[in-house]
Amino acid sequence: MKSMICERFGGPEVLALRDVADPPPPGTGEIQVRIAARGVQYVDVLMLAGKYQFRPEPPFIPGSEAAGHVVAVGPDVSGFAVGDAVMSRHTLGAFAELGNAKAALCDKVPPTLTLAQAGVFRSAYTTAYHALLQRGRLKAGEWVLVHGAAGGIGIAAIQVAKLFGANVIATAGSAAKRAACMEEGADHAIDYRNGFLEAVKDLTDGRGVDIVYDPIGDKVAEESLRCLAWGGRLLILGFLGGGPTNIRSNYLLIKGIDAVGVRIGGLNEADPELAEANMRALLALAAKGKLKPRISHSFPLEQAREALQAVIDRAVIGKAVLLS
Repeated sequence: MKSMICERFGGPEVLALRDVADPPPPGTGEIQVRIAARGVQYVDVLMLAGKYQFRPEPPFIPGSEAAGHVVAVGPDVSGFAVGDAVMSRHTLGAFAELGNAKAALCDKVPPTLTLAQAGVFRSAYTTAYHALLQRGRLKAGEWVLVHGAAGGIGIAAIQVAKLFGANVIATAGSAAKRAACMEEGADHAIDYRNGFLEAVKDLTDGRGVDIVYDPIGDKVAEESLRCLAWGGRLLILGFLGGGPTNIRSNYLLIKGIDAVGVRIGGLNEADPELAEANMRALLALAAKGKLKPRISHSFPLEQAREALQAVIDRAVIGKAVLLS
């Protein structure tokens, strides 16, 4: 089979298209998938660089979420048959034509989603759903400020927040990205680059927001604390802005703010039953047409380097996908 191999740590240039042996037949509890679509994530960028918490040694095949068709079913697997369209989760190996996955981590693709959309669905929507509803305790009528709103987990957050009755303020750095946020349901979209506190205060009549959804960190997180109303929740999802912030505890004290970490991998490890229940709920919503990924960039598998560079350059609005 063809696959993209990380041959050493570095940037996208370390990926090389190679012919490698097909994976072995699926083991107990596994299915084998002929992969048609693979999500491209910033996690993949970090993994290539050797900077992710899970640090495989090269050579390895990156990629953790995908969609395709079942070609073989291992022992003790029920609910899947050869030919089924599935979305699959992989520890590694999705940047290839074939991959084995634990059946418990796979789901049938709802008829409302294309394989491309299914291949980018899992990580973004499980993150947004867990962050907003469980870690953020979102209630209908509350105000949510979504940073990085034109990214994959940002678009998902807009859709989930609106579906559950929130008022959404999205931040994004270009007119095209702000327009996309509005198309996805945001009530307001603002440019954060010269500060956003005053705009947030104006939009909320001086009250501030109840939840900040922050995958950016750095100085964005510091200003976000000043945007929160009494009893607000700062959801910390990552540090795309260059690193974490030193959170000033006086803001937490004075406003009764919760600073809450969100890591979907941690949920999968610590409470797999809740993670599976969340996925079932999300698939039910997707099947009703209420959740749908936005894909701005599609590349063939052999152009994985270009796909990852588009992610690094922040050219992607929503998600990028590798197709074969």
